[in-house]
Amino acid sequence: MSAAEDVPAGTAPVESSKPAIVWGPIIGGALAATGITLILLLLGSGVGLTMVSPWSSQSNSEAAVGITAAIWLVVVQWLSSAAGGYLTGRLRTKWVQVHSDEVFFRDTAHGFLSWALATLFLAGFLASSLTSLASASADAAGQVAQNAISAGASAASTRNTDSTAYFTDALLRPAKAGDRAQSNDGAAAVEISRILLQGAANQQVPDADKSYIATIISARTGLSETDARNRVDTVLKQIDDAKSAAKEATDKARKTGATTALVGSLSLLVGAFIASAASALGGRQRDEEEDLLIVTGGRRP
Repeated sequence: MSAAEDVPAGTAPVESSKPAIVWGPIIGGALAATGITLILLLLGSGVGLTMVSPWSSQSNSEAAVGITAAIWLVVVQWLSSAAGGYLTGRLRTKWVQVHSDEVFFRDTAHGFLSWALATLFLAGFLASSLTSLASASADAAGQVAQNAISAGASAASTRNTDSTAYFTDALLRPAKAGDRAQSNDGAAAVEISRILLQGAANQQVPDADKSYIATIISARTGLSETDARNRVDTVLKQIDDAKSAAKEATDKARKTGATTALVGSLSLLVGAFIASAASALGGRQRDEEEDLLIVTGGRRP
């Protein structure tokens, strides 16, 4: 009786002495899938590096590189899952006196477990690599952290000073703003910097501050009041454009991260399905080959 045949009617069910899960083929298929994944990832990295160049005329666009990488990761997941699942099905032990539906379920379950184990292997390998990389730079990071603590304390003190210095400058502004520029250029530059910092914190620079800055610029550069005010407006617009560009870059990074997570999860789900189906196919072919050998007396036709 083949493994795919049903138990004859009237026959009492016999409990098999062998477990339904055979870990040998599962582990073997998982190792094969992990190895294929690493090979394909290295191949994709090599091909990807040929698409990127410091020379803009010889490099592909960022969108093209990102789309190609996403497609390649999906292909890697599917190919490795198919190979690992198929090997799991072909290498498992033949079940006797088991209903064909049960055989199909066990094969698909073995393929799924093989895929899950390969995913854990790969995640552990990547985590180990990142840990090694982090430990290799621990000494340098420690020194940088020490410097950052000192710089952070100094920066915090500076920020607190600047927030109050703006209002101090506002109280001590001379009646003629031009006197500030002519008598002490350094003090004028520092004061303008504080005004710009306060404006960045409040998302806008008041008209009175704009007029004050324009007066200092006019006295220092010889520009007319109108030209100096236009220069102030131009610089403030550049600052706003830089802030908008930074927000757009942040939003783009957020969208890219969300897309990567969605594509990755979908790829893993499809990989699990492919591994299960490939294992069922491999198990079916194994049973057919053994049945054929039994019929022919151990000889292939």
